[in-house]
Amino acid sequence: MLVIQDWLTVFVLGCLVVMFPGPNFAMILRNSLLRSRRADLYTALGIALGGTVHVTYSLIGIGVIIPQSILLFNALKWLGAFYLIVIGLKALWTKKHPIQTQNGSNSPQMQMSRQAALHSGLLTCLLNPKSTLFFFALFTQVIRPDTLLPVRALYGMTIVGIQLTWYSTVALVISHQFVQRRFSSAAHWIERATGGVIIALGIRLALTHGKS
Repeated sequence: MLVIQDWLTVFVLGCLVVMFPGPNFAMILRNSLLRSRRADLYTALGIALGGTVHVTYSLIGIGVIIPQSILLFNALKWLGAFYLIVIGLKALWTKKHPIQTQNGSNSPQMQMSRQAALHSGLLTCLLNPKSTLFFFALFTQVIRPDTLLPVRALYGMTIVGIQLTWYSTVALVISHQFVQRRFSSAAHWIERATGGVIIALGIRLALTHGKS
């Protein structure tokens, strides 16, 4: 039962943070405006591969810390919960920032190879330091000294699956100008609502540390 609860925490927080407009989303949006839909899908795949790298070293790092010092691990859990709350607060205070399209709806699409699109998504995700902080903060909340390796792998694959599904969906949908305008007008409200949920989850995780 505890594993299911922790998995749901990973799933919900993963969905909320992955859907945040950020560098990954900006790259998907850029390629949807200037490139082909196929290139955008390969960009989404690159982002998911980058997420796999972040997830892997985060889980390995946590696995190394646990046997070395439970005190250090618990301190990291508190810092992780604090970081999640900070993410939520920043989203809660977000201001309206309309998405800027280039050259209007009739912009010609430039060709981009599959490899170039894949690399653009991969590097965008890998070079985003916030991804490192988020994954480490999240996994320290749900991983315990007795958490089995297959369970840890399940948590990691869940995040990567969310990334691939979300950005692929965005790649298929966001190329339409109507969708872009609608998203632009509502983006700041979506971020604020998401921020409120993340704050609540962060506080909940902090208060349940004593039960870990």
